[in-house]
Amino acid sequence: MTARDDILAGRTSLGVELGSTRIKACLIGAEAGDVLATGSFDWENSLDDGLWTYPLEEVWHGLQAAYADLVADAHDRYGVKPTSIGAIGVSAMMHGYLAFDAEGEQLTAFRTWRNTNTSVAAAELTELLGVNIPLRWSIAHLHQAVLDSEPHVPQLDFITTLAGYVHWQLTGERVLGIGDASGMFPIDSAVRDYDERMLAAYDALAADRLPRPVKDLLPQVLPAGAAAGELTAEGAALLDPSGVLRPGIPLCPPEGDAGTGMVATNSVRPRTGNVSTGTSIFAMVVLEHPLVRAHDELDLVTTPAGDQVAMVHCNNGASELGAWVGLFVRFAAAAGTSITADAAFDALFREALAGEADGGGLLAYNHLAGEPVAGLTAGRPLFVRTPDSDFTLANFMRAQLYGVFGTLAIGMKVLEDEGVAVDRLLAHGGMFRTAGVAQRFLAGALGVPVAVGELASEGGAWGIAVLASYLAHAGAEDLGTYLETHVFNDASVVTADPDPADVTGFATYLDRYRAGLAIEAAAVDSL
Repeated sequence: MTARDDILAGRTSLGVELGSTRIKACLIGAEAGDVLATGSFDWENSLDDGLWTYPLEEVWHGLQAAYADLVADAHDRYGVKPTSIGAIGVSAMMHGYLAFDAEGEQLTAFRTWRNTNTSVAAAELTELLGVNIPLRWSIAHLHQAVLDSEPHVPQLDFITTLAGYVHWQLTGERVLGIGDASGMFPIDSAVRDYDERMLAAYDALAADRLPRPVKDLLPQVLPAGAAAGELTAEGAALLDPSGVLRPGIPLCPPEGDAGTGMVATNSVRPRTGNVSTGTSIFAMVVLEHPLVRAHDELDLVTTPAGDQVAMVHCNNGASELGAWVGLFVRFAAAAGTSITADAAFDALFREALAGEADGGGLLAYNHLAGEPVAGLTAGRPLFVRTPDSDFTLANFMRAQLYGVFGTLAIGMKVLEDEGVAVDRLLAHGGMFRTAGVAQRFLAGALGVPVAVGELASEGGAWGIAVLASYLAHAGAEDLGTYLETHVFNDASVVTADPDPADVTGFATYLDRYRAGLAIEAAAVDSL
């Protein structure tokens, strides 16, 4: 069978993921490792009335554009366009707050994970429930709206995440994959559902301030492999306004980008983990046993199968690094030398390899937004050096790369102190396209072998396509076995062990980085 045959026969799976800066679509064949076609659409969040958001009209414009781009790619490669697909999966940024009334009308602007206005609610919930409730979790957004007596609260009928919203519109089903749901409200992994004790505790706290018990406002929780509805005629028209795509296609449970990252890196079993970089950066480690106590730096979420995961989530990832690279691209153009962004990244990353192990005394803070792990309520990106620091391009770039990993390393140290064992982390994201640079520095920063795999380069859109393909196998084997035997059995992986000099150098950098957080705090207060 050829790729063309798979497309014509509908032996395919489609994954769409709404990331922070790009909406991606990925079509895979009967073999889940075979990527047949891809499409994308660039978008960006906006700050509206003090809150980070995306208009829902842009969600559909972007999804339609990404799907149309994928269809065009399939036609260019194979001379055919898909009319039906074996299964579809939807993924998106986790957390945040999308609120609707009983008629399905949106009640307030979409509040993304990036917002940090929920500190009072998160602190109150953390104390009440006895587990860390981060600022970006949906329950924190809901409770902050309750505390602020927002006028939309009495009209609430349903709250969900971005993936849950898109899935609902495509299928009519108000469901959510357990991994994404674990970023809305705490999950009891033993029963694979919201924690009943904590639900009751919150209902008692909210009392008569909510129109219904909180569980009635939340999506139904589904594990990977569960049936989650079919594409309706209205949903097909939303995704493909041309009318070619047929309804009736089964969908897997919608998942968050953390869950699809775990799938895309084969990190769903205990002692495995992954690091994802983009607008944010986060690490996921599947736990062998529960943590001893709650930690502000850690979220407890789950794999798409429902197993407990410790998540270190940092609001700020590679955006500031990308801004600096853009500056160098513009300098090259001003000097009469045209260079692509990819070429600039490659050259500057390789220059960082010549830098001193501790970055030569330079410091880079990538905080465009608030950073709870570092105790910062707002962001002020900074580059700082002392008069006697060694200010070279190599040190500058190493400091910028280290800066992406700084807050993550602070959070991962908490896991290390808990005695959590990690055999290997698999990294994915655009930073790792230049072979052997960011991967090596991350291994040194965390003191753990870091692998980069060929399949993970397609990211979460491919991960959710794999979860869609798992629908046909869920009755026969668990998710971990399916990934090992059907998806990653022949995958190529390159692993970088921690370089002792990098480990020592980054430790010195991190000590300086921690001390310099006072500069960040002062900048937030002053600018």
